[in-house]
Amino acid sequence: MFRSLRVRNYRMFAAGGTVSNIGTWLQRTAQDWLVLDLTAGPGNAHGSAAALGTATALQFLPMLLFGMFGGVLADRYPKRPILIVAQTMMAGLALTIGILTMTGSAQVWHVYVMAFLLGMISCVEVPSRQAFVVEMVGRDDLPNAIALNSSIFNLARVVGPALAGVLIYVLGGTGPIFLINALTFGGVISSLVFMRKSELSPADPVPRAKGQLREGLRYVLQREELLMPVLLIAFVSMFSQSFSMSIALMARETFGAGASSFGLASSMFAVGALAGALLAARRVRLSRKMLFAGAIGFGLFQIATGLAPFYPAYLLLLIPTGIALITINTAANASVQIATSPEMRGRVMGIYMLVFTGGAPLGAPLIGWLSELGGPRTGVILSGVLVLAGTGLAVLLTRMISSRVGKPALAAA
Repeated sequence: MFRSLRVRNYRMFAAGGTVSNIGTWLQRTAQDWLVLDLTAGPGNAHGSAAALGTATALQFLPMLLFGMFGGVLADRYPKRPILIVAQTMMAGLALTIGILTMTGSAQVWHVYVMAFLLGMISCVEVPSRQAFVVEMVGRDDLPNAIALNSSIFNLARVVGPALAGVLIYVLGGTGPIFLINALTFGGVISSLVFMRKSELSPADPVPRAKGQLREGLRYVLQREELLMPVLLIAFVSMFSQSFSMSIALMARETFGAGASSFGLASSMFAVGALAGALLAARRVRLSRKMLFAGAIGFGLFQIATGLAPFYPAYLLLLIPTGIALITINTAANASVQIATSPEMRGRVMGIYMLVFTGGAPLGAPLIGWLSELGGPRTGVILSGVLVLAGTGLAVLLTRMISSRVGKPALAAA
């Protein structure tokens, strides 16, 4: 289960990432709560679900617009320096919003700007980080490392929201949470700086040339083993990326939970995700059956959470929902990276992360709008139905595109 940790560089990266990811989830929880606090008023005591959806959308919109170009940069330049610069910039943003909140100057548009800038940095940071994993551990341990990364991410997802709920209450607001997150970036930055470069296996940088974006698209379209998981993730993530927003709305509006109880709900979902990631780490191969099982399970459990009659039942249903979601995410990520040649990995991961995060600008405002019209339950149930419909549509589109595009023309290259 933990075989990738034998590699010193990855072990350092995983340790630093654990600290940084906890800080990130502290900030994500604080950001949602801050938006709801800033938009609460006499006519809307709970805050604006639409504003929350807008903040989520703005954070993922840059990936939709520029994600593929970020993948090109990841292929052109060494990934480790890119990651150091990107992580430093993210720390600066957390520090800025923390100071604004602590001084009472924060407004909703400040959160919108911060979310958008974080999204811009992520356009380059995310595909670079995804493609950097294989440079640390090699192809044989890649599926295990991806699963362990998911475990670390979801361990932080367990600890972060629950800790954020407590800290918001104890420290009297969300401002200190952003400052704490700024400090946690030191963990991953230090791990990147002190890695042994001699033990890395970096891909040769791809020289600048025309048509590299189109080449990346053709590469994916001509390979069914890439196209299927990419399309499936595109439809599922359109609604999974906004699920933390749905948890906030269900906890606050449907069940009347406070900050600490909201953190507990996020943590229960993350417990399931962590369990799913650890189960995936035990597998040497992640099959296509796991892709479909995860997608269908996530849709069905979303519907079940929307129908939960009381809060304890809702909390319990979040656990299998998290297992299903992390199953599809881990299986799709590993299968895409293994099927991709080194010189194309940055661009392919740029496309993958574009569809993984780029659907949120569409899904988050839609779910926020539906939640305001019919209540949070309606938004969650319809989200699950759309995930199931999207899974079937991904299969149909893969067959249609594969029959028209034909075999890879770049196989010799």
